[in-house]
Amino acid sequence: MNVELHNIREFQVVPEECVGYIGKYVTSTQYKVDSERAIEEAIVHLSTSCNLEKDGKDAWIFDIDDTLLSTVPYYKKQHFGGEKLNLTSLEEWMSQGKAPALENSLKLFNEMKARGLQIILVSSRREHLRSATIDNLVNVGYYGWTSLILRGPDDELMGVQNYKTEVRKQLIGEGYRIWGIVGDQYSSIEGLPRAKRTFKLPNPLYYVS
Repeated sequence: MNVELHNIREFQVVPEECVGYIGKYVTSTQYKVDSERAIEEAIVHLSTSCNLEKDGKDAWIFDIDDTLLSTVPYYKKQHFGGEKLNLTSLEEWMSQGKAPALENSLKLFNEMKARGLQIILVSSRREHLRSATIDNLVNVGYYGWTSLILRGPDDELMGVQNYKTEVRKQLIGEGYRIWGIVGDQYSSIEGLPRAKRTFKLPNPLYYVS
């Protein structure tokens, strides 16, 4: 709970006494219900507060991991975050392109697409995973986005939050109006410039700054 409240930050591993609780939560109906509520609020915002100009510059940003695609199958084998992250192992799993879709996020994605928003995917995944990421997204039902932005070699020395705020600056400089962001990490939604609204999905498995 305090991870979700952003009181606990920068943790490397999930404490042993929390592993059982987190494993039960991310494989439970409650996790799906909590995610569904966040997505419903995003749809309400879209329906009531977004005066879309429909000139090709109305945009929405999505993170990918644990926002569109679930890494729970990977972390299930890693003691639900109780083992220190092995980036090589995680990227090998990502390269297989087998991450399942988060169903509620797919619903929102399709709603955005139907309303004509430019969907921009901004991930801290590295550029060498582009092909596998595209295949994975398309295979589970995500297609029709405007752009997929991954971290290149020049971005890897930046913190994730700085990287994502720089991307937003560039997009706004190109004339995009960012009506909303959906992400599972605070680093995906905090920092300037901001979107009109941000929506955080639950994820107690890991922390990315």
